[in-house]
Amino acid sequence: MEMKFRFDEGALMRRSSKKFSLAAAVLAGALSLTACNAGAGSTASGEAAKDSVTVALTGEPVNLDFTTTAGAAIPQALMSNVYEGLVEIDQEGNIQPLLAESWELSEDRKTYTFKLREGATFSNGEPFTAEDVKFSIERVQSDEWVSSLKSKMDVVDSVNVLSDTEVEVVLKQPSNAWLFDMGTLVGAMFDPSGVEDLANTAIGTGPYTIEAWNRGQSIELAARDDYWGEAPGVETATLRYFADAVATTNALQSGDVDVVYNMQAPELLSSFEGDDKYQVLEGTSNGEIVLSMNNQEAPFDDVRVRQAVMHAIDRQAVVDTAWNGYGTVVGGPVPPTDPYYEDLNDVYPYDPAKARELLKEAGAENLDITFTVPTRPYATAVSEIVVSQLAEVGINAKIESAEFPAVWLDQVFTKHDYQMSVVLAVESRDVLAMFNNPDYYLGYDNSKIKDAAAEADAADEAGYAEGMKDVVRTIVDDAAANTLFIFPNIVVADANVTGIPANSVTEALDLTNIGWK
Repeated sequence: MEMKFRFDEGALMRRSSKKFSLAAAVLAGALSLTACNAGAGSTASGEAAKDSVTVALTGEPVNLDFTTTAGAAIPQALMSNVYEGLVEIDQEGNIQPLLAESWELSEDRKTYTFKLREGATFSNGEPFTAEDVKFSIERVQSDEWVSSLKSKMDVVDSVNVLSDTEVEVVLKQPSNAWLFDMGTLVGAMFDPSGVEDLANTAIGTGPYTIEAWNRGQSIELAARDDYWGEAPGVETATLRYFADAVATTNALQSGDVDVVYNMQAPELLSSFEGDDKYQVLEGTSNGEIVLSMNNQEAPFDDVRVRQAVMHAIDRQAVVDTAWNGYGTVVGGPVPPTDPYYEDLNDVYPYDPAKARELLKEAGAENLDITFTVPTRPYATAVSEIVVSQLAEVGINAKIESAEFPAVWLDQVFTKHDYQMSVVLAVESRDVLAMFNNPDYYLGYDNSKIKDAAAEADAADEAGYAEGMKDVVRTIVDDAAANTLFIFPNIVVADANVTGIPANSVTEALDLTNIGWK
C-alpha cells in the first residue's frame, strides 16, 4: 500500500504566481516613473518605465561553473536566475514546487515521483524533460562534480524515467535532507548538450540568460522571451562587483547602482537610515562566519588547543567590534532557521584563564601560528579582533593575506595549506558538508558522527531534529571550528525598488521578483 503525499501547484505559492503579481504592480507603477537607462519603453504620459536594475555585490565569480568550483559567488549569480531545480526554497526556508509542479512520496519514504512542468525549455531551445532530471542527478554523482557537495546525492539509488513529464527518484534509505538539498545548487537541472563549457557558458531553464560578462566588473542578465513562467520584473538585471565595501555605498548614493545586497560596511548604515530616498532591509541569513582550525595539522590536531581557542574568543565582542553589532551569536555551526538549531553559547563561554590552562596542559604555551585571512571586508574586520584576543592567552597569530577567491580557494580550501583561517560559509544546511567529510578543508575526524548523522537523516521529522542536535553537540564538544556569528543579510536600496529578497536562505540571489514601484 503506497502512502501518497501530494504537493500541488494550487495549494502552494509558486514563483509564477508571485511573478504575475509583481509584473502587474510594475506595469501599473511604471506610468509615473522616469527612465534610468536607454532603451526603456515610453508610457502614455511620455515618461519612460524603468526596465533594468543594477545590484552591487562583493566577490565576483572566478568562472561560471559551480559544479567544479567552490565559492558562493557563482550560485549567487546563477541559481534561480539562469538555473532552476525541481523545487526551490522560499524566503521562510520552505520547499516549494518549481520545475516539478507536484510530487508523491511512497509510504516507505524512499521513492519520490515527480510530475514535471510542461512547456519548460532551456535557453538553447531544448525542451526540459525527465531525461534531463536523470542526467542532472546522475552527473552530480559522477566525477564531473568535484565539489564537496556531491555527497548530498549519495543517498540516491536510482533515477527512473517514466515519461517525458514523470520521473521517479529512488533513495537508498529515507532522507530528511535530500528534497531540501534539491532546492540548492546540487539540484540544478542541466541540458546534456549544454555542459561542455560550463565555466564560460550557462544554459538553464531560468528566466534570464547571461547577456554579457565583463570579468572583474559585472554580469548582465537579460530576460528570456520564451521563459515557461511569468516574466521577471525587469528586462535587464546587472550584477556589479566592487572590491571595496565603501565603494558600493558610494555607488548607491551616486545612482550608479540601485541595490547594495549583503552590505559589507554596516558602520555606514546610519547615512541611509531615516533618508526617504533609501530603504534598509535587515534580513536573516544561513551564513556562518567560521574561524577554521586545520584539525589535521599541528597545533590544531590537539583538541585541547582548539578548545583553548574557543574559550579565548569573546564572540559577542567580535560582532560588536567587527560588524557594528549586526549578527547573531549562536555557539555552534547551525543558524536559527535550521530545524535542529539550539543555542550552544554556554559550551565555550569567554574564559581566557581556561584557555591558558588548556594550552599549558597541551604543552602549547607561547604558541605561534599563521592566520590565513581572505581579502573580504568581514574577514579583515574579524581577524583584527581575533588576533587581539588570542594574544591575551599566549597565542601569537600572524596574519597572512590571501586574495579571495582565487588564492584562498586554492591554498586553503583545496590544498588545505593553512593553520587557521576565517570565511563566510553560506551553503544551506551545511553542517554535514563541513564536518562529515574528513577530506574537507577543516579536516575534522567524522568517525564520531558518521553513523549518528545517517541515523538522524533516516528518522522521522522529530527524530531528525533531535538526532542532528546530538551530532552538532559532538562537533562543538570537539571544537572542530569556532562559529563566531551568523552573518546578517543587510540590504540598502533605492526606495522605489520592490521585490528585493530580504533573507538569504540559500546561495542564490533570486532577481526574478525585483522591479520598480
